[in-house]
Amino acid sequence: MNVYTLVVELGRKAGDGLPKGATGAGLVCYAAGTDEAEAVRETVAILKQADMAPLDVTGYGTLDERLAEGHEIDDDERALMDRALTENSVIIAQMTPWFGDEPDRDSPLN
Repeated sequence: MNVYTLVVELGRKAGDGLPKGATGAGLVCYAAGTDEAEAVRETVAILKQADMAPLDVTGYGTLDERLAEGHEIDDDERALMDRALTENSVIIAQMTPWFGDEPDRDSPLN
């Protein structure tokens, strides 16, 4: 089992809990799974159960893969990854609402 870093783009849906006027949001999630495909499936399923509208998911790999790519990962981020692994769960680490027509596609956190 590994933990994968995922960035999820959300659209709007009634009852999604996003701020009034938001056109969507970007989520940074840490998801446990036997492979990235399973982590994505579980994340999308959980978000749909929470009345959110996932549109797209981008995978950034495991901790080791991210370190190999030169990503800086602080202690707080590592703690959230450890929690996702221990609990075999999906942790939403950050939510950034969007208020324009389109998210900034150059930024994984938008």
